[in-house]
Amino acid sequence: MYKPTRRVVAFSMLAVLAACGRPPSKFRAYNGPAVTQVVVNKGERKLYLLNDRTVLKAYDVGLGNEPVGHKQFEGDGKTPEGVYYIDRFNPRSQYHLSVGVSYPNENDTALAQALGRKPGGDIFIHGWGPDGNRLAPNRRDWTAGCIAVRDDEIEEVYAMLRPGVPIVINP
Repeated sequence: MYKPTRRVVAFSMLAVLAACGRPPSKFRAYNGPAVTQVVVNKGERKLYLLNDRTVLKAYDVGLGNEPVGHKQFEGDGKTPEGVYYIDRFNPRSQYHLSVGVSYPNENDTALAQALGRKPGGDIFIHGWGPDGNRLAPNRRDWTAGCIAVRDDEIEEVYAMLRPGVPIVINP
C-alpha cells in the first residue's frame, strides 16, 4: 500500500491552499454560436444577444438616469437610440468590464451641433462596478447614458461579443 511522504502531503496542501487564494478571473471563454446582433429594448429594460433570429442570452438592464428619449447631447443622461456597432473593449473599466458602442454617428453629431452642444460619447454596455453596486439596488436607471448589467453578466457579454457586431437600441 502506498503511503505518501510528508513532503508529498505538504506540497499537496500548499497547492490546494494556493488555488483557494486566487480570485476567480473576470475573463470567460465562449465557444457557442456567434453573436450577430445585439438588441436593446429600452422600454422593456432588456438586452438580447442574438445569432440571426435566435436569442442566445437575455439580460435585464439599467439605462441612463433620464431613460426616455434619444440621447441628444453630452450630459443629458439619456441612452442613445438607433443602430450602432460594438467598437471597443475595456478590460480595466471602473464598471468591472465594458464594451463600447459606436455612438455618436454623423446624425447624432449633427443633431447636437444644431442644438449648439457636443454629442458626448463613451457609451458602453458595462457592469455595475462599485457605483452600480451602490446605486442599482435602489435605482434601476443610474448611468450617464450607458447600458448596465450585473458584473457576472458583463463577463458573459464581454466574452460573447466581437468588434463590428451591430447593436440596435430601440425606444
